[in-house]
Amino acid sequence: MSPTLVFRCVSKQDIREQIWDYMESQNLADFPRPVHHRIPNFKGSYLACQNIRDLEVFARTQELKVDPDKPLEGVRLLALQSKKTLLVPTPRLRTGLFNKITPPPGATKDILRKCATSQGVRNYSTPVGLDSKVLVDLVVVGSVAVSEKGWRIGKGEGYADLEYAMMVSMGAVSQGTPVVTIVHDCQVVDIPEALLEDHDLTVDYILTPTRVITTGCERPKPAGIAWSKISCEMMEKIPILRSLRHREEQAGKDVTLRDGPRSPPGAQATPSTARSPQDLAPPESGSVPSSSVEIGNLPRDVRVSQLKRTLSALGVVPSRLTWQGPQHRAFLHYRDPAEAQRAIACLQGFRLGAGTVRVVLARQQRADDLGGGHTAEPLPDHRPAIAGP
Repeated sequence: MSPTLVFRCVSKQDIREQIWDYMESQNLADFPRPVHHRIPNFKGSYLACQNIRDLEVFARTQELKVDPDKPLEGVRLLALQSKKTLLVPTPRLRTGLFNKITPPPGATKDILRKCATSQGVRNYSTPVGLDSKVLVDLVVVGSVAVSEKGWRIGKGEGYADLEYAMMVSMGAVSQGTPVVTIVHDCQVVDIPEALLEDHDLTVDYILTPTRVITTGCERPKPAGIAWSKISCEMMEKIPILRSLRHREEQAGKDVTLRDGPRSPPGAQATPSTARSPQDLAPPESGSVPSSSVEIGNLPRDVRVSQLKRTLSALGVVPSRLTWQGPQHRAFLHYRDPAEAQRAIACLQGFRLGAGTVRVVLARQQRADDLGGGHTAEPLPDHRPAIAGP
């Protein structure tokens, strides 16, 4: 613990603010700045990342999940250079849980460095679906503060905790899966145990520019998703949560949300049938209903099976799909406009092959524009139930 950094208060947010202030005032912070409200990047982060090579668990790791934070870039590069399978969570979990980073064949050192950056994660990745057989050997997370006992504080949004809990639900990690965090020495502080909650992720190793700390933490890691901590708003923002909730509901687990009604085990919640006035207005004569979504700018070599797999991985499976390969587009048909809007929000920035596709509501498309296409077989109806407000 830095002798200069003395905590006067006992809340998690007080600890965060004082660490952020200290790193800025002492010029320990690195781009992007200011570090407030971030997992702080710091001078010497690459040196700290190199210390992971001293861990036996890294040497035997085949598949690891590394958060997209800037100070973890060095670990992502080492993983790629070591030819390990690298999984990186999608930003704010909007389009799934994580992506697999796949460098191009014969990638040079410079290309691998690009793959390890946030831009590289976007350009050289493919989505990993819930049904993928993922077995993560090592988890690397960022932190704002961490104690030598292994107690961790993030930036306050709870994504690292939630990602781990979701991986537990998928069967991708277990209590024995080691967790590593990488921080500046000044971020290693005393954290009162009273601040910890059951859903908080603990760490087994702390890497700084000068130390490798084995915490020996015996506090249990999250055993799965604590649905009572999840809000309806979060369910709307994170489609993959709906998929996991549906699975656990079908398995007979209590999936009652923090601000939603109890959903009886085994029963599916039904989407709200309420409609706004604009939804009730008749569509333009001969037009595609507003519950359809157009995906344009599809690469020439992409197949309908690839699109289906990707939509399934992202949790936005339509009830019907119209494929128009020669026109480089497809139409996704959903049961109601609300589902279509959720799909559009989830698919923004969506990549298929080498380019970013165009995703728009098909409201303005005329019915005769669908000529020349074919309707694919209905996709399996395994979409998650949507919890009502």
